[in-house]
Amino acid sequence: MEIRIKGLTRNYYSEGKQIKALDNVDLTIPANKIFTLLGPSGCGKTTLLRCIVGLETPDGGEIYIGDDLVWSSEKNIFVPPENRGLGMVFQTYAIWPHMNVFDNVAYPLQTNKTPKDEIRKQVAKALNFVQLDGFENRPATKLSGGQQQRVALARALVAEPKVILFDEPLSNLDAKLREETRKELRSFLTELKITAIYVTHDRIEALALSDLIAVMRAGKIIEIGDPKKIYFNSDDKFVADFIGRANLIKGKVESLEGEHAVFASEIGSIRALNSQGIPVGEDAMLCVRPEFIKLAPEQSAAGQNIFNGQMESLIFIGEAYEGEIRIGETLLTTTIEPTEDIVEGDHISISFDPDHCFLLSA
Repeated sequence: MEIRIKGLTRNYYSEGKQIKALDNVDLTIPANKIFTLLGPSGCGKTTLLRCIVGLETPDGGEIYIGDDLVWSSEKNIFVPPENRGLGMVFQTYAIWPHMNVFDNVAYPLQTNKTPKDEIRKQVAKALNFVQLDGFENRPATKLSGGQQQRVALARALVAEPKVILFDEPLSNLDAKLREETRKELRSFLTELKITAIYVTHDRIEALALSDLIAVMRAGKIIEIGDPKKIYFNSDDKFVADFIGRANLIKGKVESLEGEHAVFASEIGSIRALNSQGIPVGEDAMLCVRPEFIKLAPEQSAAGQNIFNGQMESLIFIGEAYEGEIRIGETLLTTTIEPTEDIVEGDHISISFDPDHCFLLSA
């Protein structure tokens, strides 16, 4: 089920000042995809989700779910949440502690006065799908965090919604359980072939779960793309920096070489992807991720994409070292294999892969 949003606005007022939570948002969410709204706190992602569900009233614009217009300020249309055909998984799961698993999952059907035989059938189907067969009579208070998350998912699915929405559902889990549940959730949603809208501020979650990511800032959608496009070749400086650790280097486009450009920077000459087509002589910003800064053979001659510097700091993070390399006045973050024999203060040579550096408008 496709969702279309046209010119959506939502304003708040604080101490007499207007705050634009949503600033004329236009968005199409394709059917049967996992679509993530990603951004920092206060960017408008949860407000947008709540407007789609009908829990919040926009100030302007239109919302279509499939062919149905469910909100229009101009046409004075408001379809209440219960009639929009949506399922919702909240940040806190909203599992009722006085109910067992069966009653928690059955609740949406019971409120719609669905026949009891149909309720039993649908609940069994939903619990089977989330691998909680046999848990029907288990008290909600006896469930682990991961099991509660699956109960919340089963409850959202039991009425067979057209679209399912998630508001940071993994944020209350510990790191290991969050990783395991993320994999399960991706598997469930892919198998369902359902439109899913997922809100998070966690870039790892967004990259791991999504078919498409929309990055938001200050009530606007800055960029939309698949995870690899957003991570490896973003079109926007804010997005490139937000989606992952990034070294951003100032400079100017010196010459063009097909899809690449030669970039004159504060650390030297760098060959990089120029998918934005920034012209010669234009100021630009180069982005290179820490994992794509590699150690070059010892005492390599400096040249295009090869630089000599000094290891200023080195922190062991388990699977790798996180290092800071100083080249003149520039400090670069890099990832170094734990097997490398390097200590702080060492003089080293590094190289940039030209296919993993990309230019952004300054």
